[in-house]
Amino acid sequence: MESDLVEMVLADTRERMAKALEHVRAEFATVRTGRASSALVEGLLVDYYGTETPLKQLANFSVPEPRLLVVSPFDKGSINAIEKAISSADLGLAPSNDGQVIRLSFPVLTEERRREFVKLVKQRAEEGRVAIRGVRRHARQELEGLEKENEISSDELERVEKVLEKITQDGVAAVDGLLAHKEQDLLEV
Repeated sequence: MESDLVEMVLADTRERMAKALEHVRAEFATVRTGRASSALVEGLLVDYYGTETPLKQLANFSVPEPRLLVVSPFDKGSINAIEKAISSADLGLAPSNDGQVIRLSFPVLTEERRREFVKLVKQRAEEGRVAIRGVRRHARQELEGLEKENEISSDELERVEKVLEKITQDGVAAVDGLLAHKEQDLLEV
């Protein structure tokens, strides 16, 4: 009985930490490196016939060259709305529209801009670490509540807290790994 409750708490903790890690990964994808990536614009909301619609539902993306992203709308009538959404997103990209597709040319990042982006990803990584620690704190409170209600023993609580700490360390290490990879991408010329 007691191990079932503990396993439920640990499974929930793992799931929440995985979601926090996925959120960090998604946040990193929105930070522009010198290379073209559709992740930068996929989530932009486009006013599509009066409805705010994510760009990824309105177009295909391709990267024919390392610094060029081509957005191919499914409905050619939406091309102006898509171009407007990209322009107003303040991404530092100037869309060029030929009536069929929108081309986004990614300029080479300056050293100063790269450093700003590194600061930004470090900040987002720290937010991810804080989120993971928050999940740990929540799980610990649940486990302490189970101990108070005599659902688990204090020895079991101590054992599970060690497991919880290991899960947390793994989550933080994963965030650090993502950060190191993104920093390398940003600083690569």
